[in-house]
Amino acid sequence: MANPHPSPAWEKARREVGDGKLSVLMPARNLGPSIAENLLTVARLLENELAFEIIVVDDGSTDSTYAECERVAGERSEVKALHISENVGKGAALRHAFSVASGSHIVFLDADLDLPPGQLSTFFDRMQDTGADVVIGSKMHPQSQLDYPFARRVISSTYFLLVKALFGLPIHDTQTGIKLFRRAVLDWVFPRMLVKRYAVDLEILVMAHLRDHAIAEAPVVLNFQGGSGFVGPRAIRSVMNDTLAIFYRARVLKYYQAIPDLAMPQPSRLVSIVIAYPAPTRNLDEALAGIAAQDYEQYEVILLPDEASGQYSNDEKIHEIPTGSVRPAEKRNIGIAAANGSIVAFLDDDAFPVADWLTRALEHFSRPNVVALGGPGCTPGNDSYLAKAGGLVYANPLVSGSYRYRYMSERVREVDDYPSCNLFVRTDALRELGGFRTEYWPGEDTYLCMELVHTLKGRIVYEPWAIVYHHRRPLFMPHLRQIGRYALHRGYFARHFPLTSRRIGYMVPSLFVVGLVAGLALSFMHPFFKWVTTCAVSLYLVVTFLCSGIRRPRTWILVWLGVICTHIVYGTRFLMGWFTRRLPSQVQSFDHSSE
Repeated sequence: MANPHPSPAWEKARREVGDGKLSVLMPARNLGPSIAENLLTVARLLENELAFEIIVVDDGSTDSTYAECERVAGERSEVKALHISENVGKGAALRHAFSVASGSHIVFLDADLDLPPGQLSTFFDRMQDTGADVVIGSKMHPQSQLDYPFARRVISSTYFLLVKALFGLPIHDTQTGIKLFRRAVLDWVFPRMLVKRYAVDLEILVMAHLRDHAIAEAPVVLNFQGGSGFVGPRAIRSVMNDTLAIFYRARVLKYYQAIPDLAMPQPSRLVSIVIAYPAPTRNLDEALAGIAAQDYEQYEVILLPDEASGQYSNDEKIHEIPTGSVRPAEKRNIGIAAANGSIVAFLDDDAFPVADWLTRALEHFSRPNVVALGGPGCTPGNDSYLAKAGGLVYANPLVSGSYRYRYMSERVREVDDYPSCNLFVRTDALRELGGFRTEYWPGEDTYLCMELVHTLKGRIVYEPWAIVYHHRRPLFMPHLRQIGRYALHRGYFARHFPLTSRRIGYMVPSLFVVGLVAGLALSFMHPFFKWVTTCAVSLYLVVTFLCSGIRRPRTWILVWLGVICTHIVYGTRFLMGWFTRRLPSQVQSFDHSSE
């Protein structure tokens, strides 16, 4: 039975929290056998000490973790269970948990309880004694008690030296999974955070340090339950990439400091989510489920099928408007005319949003010069093997180049062209322009964005956390057909509408194709040209092979071949678009089978 009297050990914690509340954020993955008892352990610890809530986030578990979390949440009102269908990583899970947290003080606590929660009282002691805004657990504190593998000790020490050299942080350990924050620190940090996985702790602490928040260290008791402590090369590479990216953003770009403070527009705005499609599919059900799970509730959904199905008539937020078999741009224009919201969000029927998709996007519309916003379309984990390989090809730096942000979360930036699979636009701007140009498909979104920027003089912002998961075409033929359509329209636009399409990045594959054809032709004329062509092709094959590196050899080879085929198809079709007088969509009626 729980002790009905508060413990003296928590006296400073009660003084620190005062009339506020402690929010304990616990990201969890595949902890089905233990998560329920772990949550109850934390709840029993805190129940007689101070006001608290526990927010556990199931990060794409494949076992019973979420069901167990829901069960505990049903038993204990202080526990909130959140679910993320995709495995998005610790950083994204913490960010999602913080979005619903109401506490004045925030604790990060690993859900496996390798770090026993009873030691939290000493973190509050340190916060009260030092006046620090952040208190972190440190394995290198002289009073720490560690049951920790030697391999992990070596990795931690090495990483500490690297972090010290790059950032000069006044701490010895960034990675221990127990930390205490005053809320104001994270209010500034989370909107600017980009790292989703292994280096999230470092990014948060670097940003806190940049804001001159005092950081103190506390000793920890650590009972490591991860076996030998071996860390694979893939995880090490990911940590290194993220660490160097944080250094680049913090020290070179001054990125974190440059991001303006954002707030939700007031009064609240209705968002009209417009989805154009021929007929309902399982993917559409997935998209609607993602919309229903939004943490922002002021929205309506406008469905634009060829024919009415009637299956959504019981949902007052969903309006189904049959359009007949017309082009996507024509469907979307019908949706724009019917929209009641001040913002229209265009979403493809084969894409589903994360829970804070609307919130993350709407914050930017508090700035009056922002006329539109786009977010990444990431490949979902439930895609087929060949579809996920297609997603890897799209995200490859040698395929998308500086436009990789369309397929993965990168830093906030301004853009002048964004696809309509995940695009927010002010309704009055859409109506002023008369909506989409219906004679272009694909390319109607490219033309719209060009008008938004150059005709209306508006700004289009990219928000890395306004994420949708966009199902991919599988390698090879479906993927290449889609690539061919994109390339044909881009080549035509590069010639006729150069403001946003005549970019060297779009032309490089065509230069490769021209060079390849010319080199092969010249090879028959002189041995020297044969030698030059052989060297150039060999170098190309080596570079594309190395840049396609995936842990599994089969996937590595598949992505490598996908990159090569994509270059050839895109380069060829871009040239065809450049030299064509009219696109097929300008002279042919629309056929859904060509999508």
